Amino acid sequence: MSGVLLIADGDEERAKRLAEACADLGIACELATNGPAALERVLSQRPAALVAHVDLPVIPGEQLVDIVEANPRTQGVGLLLIGAARDGTRVNGRVLLATEDSRVVARHAHGLLSDDSLQAMADEEEGGVEGELSQLPLSDLIESFHTSRKTGTIELQLHHDEGPNGMGRVYLRGGDVVQAVVGLVEGEKALFRLLAWERGSFEFTPVPVTIDSRIETPTRALLREGRRQLDEWERTATNLPPLEAHVALRIRTERLPNVIHPLTQEVLVVLELYTRVRDVVDHCSYPDYQVLRTLQTLIARGMLEQRRDSAVSEIPRDARFFSSSHASRLREWLAASQPRGGSASDAKVLVLSPSEGVAAAFLQLLGRVPGLERRVETSPAPDDLVSIGRVPVEGKLGLDFVHLPVADRFAPIWPLAGHGALAVLVPIAAPVDQAADRVRRAAKELRKLPDTRIFYLLLLGPGDRVAPDALRENLSLLDDGPLFLMPHDNGEKSTILLREMFGRVLP
Repeated sequence: MSGVLLIADGDEERAKRLAEACADLGIACELATNGPAALERVLSQRPAALVAHVDLPVIPGEQLVDIVEANPRTQGVGLLLIGAARDGTRVNGRVLLATEDSRVVARHAHGLLSDDSLQAMADEEEGGVEGELSQLPLSDLIESFHTSRKTGTIELQLHHDEGPNGMGRVYLRGGDVVQAVVGLVEGEKALFRLLAWERGSFEFTPVPVTIDSRIETPTRALLREGRRQLDEWERTATNLPPLEAHVALRIRTERLPNVIHPLTQEVLVVLELYTRVRDVVDHCSYPDYQVLRTLQTLIARGMLEQRRDSAVSEIPRDARFFSSSHASRLREWLAASQPRGGSASDAKVLVLSPSEGVAAAFLQLLGRVPGLERRVETSPAPDDLVSIGRVPVEGKLGLDFVHLPVADRFAPIWPLAGHGALAVLVPIAAPVDQAADRVRRAAKELRKLPDTRIFYLLLLGPGDRVAPDALRENLSLLDDGPLFLMPHDNGEKSTILLREMFGRVLP
């Protein structure tokens, strides 16, 4: 595009008049009607000169020429700013204040193109774009590529951080963000983290992107949410816990309320394995800012203790699923619940499932508990009253999971089966309304038994996310019973959620 003048002006009629005046002087022109489109053309095609109006939409003209002037790849591009620029503004020594005379502007543009420095301009490297985040924030870069529907990858590198958490990548397909990765984090959470980077470099490479889309939210909505989070972060940053601080629960998990927002629930679960704030942030699926705000709230309410040193030790990743305390409590419960002279080594846990598919998914999830002894091949039939598996707790002590049919014709056996049960687990899956209808009567009858404890498990598939408040508004089934959101396709997360759930199920 050597020798071509790029006119960036949101007023198309005014831009066309200038292009015609330039054509009379033998200048070839191209037009861009907004800042992102102009920036994308300058970075990827590098015109001989740029004329930008200060009232350019999205990226104002003054900001646009500042970015172009500071970018090493666009050194030598002639720059001219037109319109009501601020007093004292200079762009390569030139400022043209407000004028509507296209012939005057065209003569100044011709002067730019006649400079000897422009004749020595290096040839454009095909397609690639690189620069500094301090001059062109990632959100503006993505906005530009979204407008021009680019496909490729954006590689990002934080200054002074060569580790995995200092390198990131954003994948674009047809201008849409389909995936983002930084360190161990990916998806929307990774993108929001990258959007907060202010000091670093970027390099865009136009290559085919064939990976599966992990981000489905529209790109412009993502950018709006990212900017909102950054604004909130800037306002509250001084109150948020430092990433290198350590936190630990100050109360027993069984004293936690039954109704917990899924974000808070996830934070509490991750705290079972990690105590450093950075690790908690990395292993929660929610955006960094939301996790830090939740930690700050828990600290303010006295539920968490914060330490700035490493005095709180990390829980080893291979820690036993059930602790000695769990086993002691279960033995005491068994001794108190058995008839005089009786003895038992297993506690009965009833499972109410609305369908064979949900029962199979629950059994698969249960398989993440070490030592599970399966007693059915894949899943019980809807009419089977049968033990589906046993989980050892310590020595000969264990939990026996018994499938209880929920069809109305089995109503006479529900009280008999529920007598002496440690807990009732109710796994459900989408569509939740239909699932709830199938188990509602059985759950209601079991609640009538003394000391019945019912726990609800919402089994989530890939990409599923349900707000418990909305769920409770639609499902009277859930009354005051604890609700656990279980992503049965996520190994590590499912394991720590199961550990948390059984910590609440055991007496």
